[in-house]
Amino acid sequence: MSKIKNTTRAQESTNAIERLYITMRHLFNRGFYKPSGVSGEALRNALLLLRPEIYGTVAEEKAELNGLIYVLERLPEGIEECRFINLTSDEGYKKSHLKPIVPAKRRRNCYRIDDEQMNIEITRGRSDIYDILTHLTFLFIESKKICDRVLIEDTDKTIRDWQKLEEAITKGKLSQDQREVALIHTANILGRSFEETLDIYGKLSSKENPERFLKIVYWLGKLAVEEETTGEKRTIAFSALLRERLGHHIHGERWANKIKETLVKYDLLERPIHIISANMHSVMNSLFAKRALSKEFPNTDSLEIYETLSNSENVVLRTKVEEIATKNGMISINDTSGTNIDVQIFDMAKLGKDTCCYEIDKEIPNDKKPVIFVMDYAFGEQAYETIDEFLKPYFVKKSPKRFLNINSISIMGKAGILEGGKGDLMIPSAHIFEGTADNYPFENALCAEDFKGYGLNVYEGAMVTVLGTSLQNKDILKFFHDSTWNVIGLEMEGVHYQKAIQSASKIRKSIREDITIRYAYYASDNPLETGSTLASGGLGATGVKPTYLITDKILTQIFNTK
Repeated sequence: MSKIKNTTRAQESTNAIERLYITMRHLFNRGFYKPSGVSGEALRNALLLLRPEIYGTVAEEKAELNGLIYVLERLPEGIEECRFINLTSDEGYKKSHLKPIVPAKRRRNCYRIDDEQMNIEITRGRSDIYDILTHLTFLFIESKKICDRVLIEDTDKTIRDWQKLEEAITKGKLSQDQREVALIHTANILGRSFEETLDIYGKLSSKENPERFLKIVYWLGKLAVEEETTGEKRTIAFSALLRERLGHHIHGERWANKIKETLVKYDLLERPIHIISANMHSVMNSLFAKRALSKEFPNTDSLEIYETLSNSENVVLRTKVEEIATKNGMISINDTSGTNIDVQIFDMAKLGKDTCCYEIDKEIPNDKKPVIFVMDYAFGEQAYETIDEFLKPYFVKKSPKRFLNINSISIMGKAGILEGGKGDLMIPSAHIFEGTADNYPFENALCAEDFKGYGLNVYEGAMVTVLGTSLQNKDILKFFHDSTWNVIGLEMEGVHYQKAIQSASKIRKSIREDITIRYAYYASDNPLETGSTLASGGLGATGVKPTYLITDKILTQIFNTK
């Protein structure tokens, strides 16, 4: 008899991800679940088996502090105090007296309904739900750890450290001495050193809420202790409207129609359109900044101008570039659809003399000059919803369909790299959808050779589109990198964009079949290296060079299109 091979860690991790997503979809269809109940336990166990890199020591007894910061930056402030968390559709809360709470690193509107309830609006599809539930599961694991450390076994009593933390919280404003004493007790509760605890305290502290870290630990522990002692369970629910609307492209259709109406209004619908998925500054700055700020920055070869503009405090310079862009054909569309995807449209026929940093062929008549359409980053499956709707013909009742003249689609973004470091470049030749056999090869108009000689490492190969960045672990990524898939990086939108492009060009025939496609990513993290995950912090100035280099290559090709 042949010996049965043991399951590898990569296979176990893949199974854990599959269980997580199946459980999440089941709970969504059911309408609610209790994190401390059987369903919540299934999510916790799968996440603990997976042990994602971004969540560090989540499977250990001690608290995971960097992962905690990463999660709290993506959830609304105060969520740790709420016993009831409701995921809803856009149900008109903006018309109420409630003020939206927007997390620091995720564009989603959240509303604190009362002391016990937080509502989170889901307008960006399933990826948004997966993201939130994964982060909440991490939070509940950390909450349970605190409870296990402070609650004395077989009693309703708590340890002295917890009682002292509770005293500090009820005092309100703390002196330096009182704060340090409270942090010493907190460090013991978390199983961390005073130095580590002090560091995290500083990262979460703000002028308005200096004791935020202490309050977070207190409330995470308090609700978990009450679940054990009083039976009052926390609950996560999904509204009926959300379950009814999800997957029907309501927000994507609204978003696409507004843009098409704008294109019709300015007589741009039949013009050659070049779509770029990027941020809301790099294309505008690349087109106009060097000429607009030539007095302030005479050295046009330096990156200093872009580094300066990337600093949000330089309002005067940023405004000057924006004003020049607006005078020379830029139309800004702030999102009102709920997608949280703003848009800029650049009409190359409106360029004034010596205003643009790129030369356009003067023999091209104005009605044939390109229109550059820049959309802000989509989130996961939202990429399919938005592009799929936008590539459909423009249709008004009693009028014939009008097809858009889409010449190229360029996707620029941040991604995790599997070889190399932050700021390095990845040029994909195919996208593979994690957990499925779906793969999307394509001809990329950009290649590694385009980026040689700029001091950055460039990698070319397949990229995997993951279901969520917060679920990746070394074993799965190492398998993708070392196996014959030859994966160079991971991101969340590539498959979804490509699926929409292929269905529009090859099946629906709503856009030309020979459309030019460009994909390029720069590395935001290397999840295979300890200390280099997304939880280790942002790119900062490191991201400026690759961002503007990719933007320049895309724009150069667009302006040289015959």
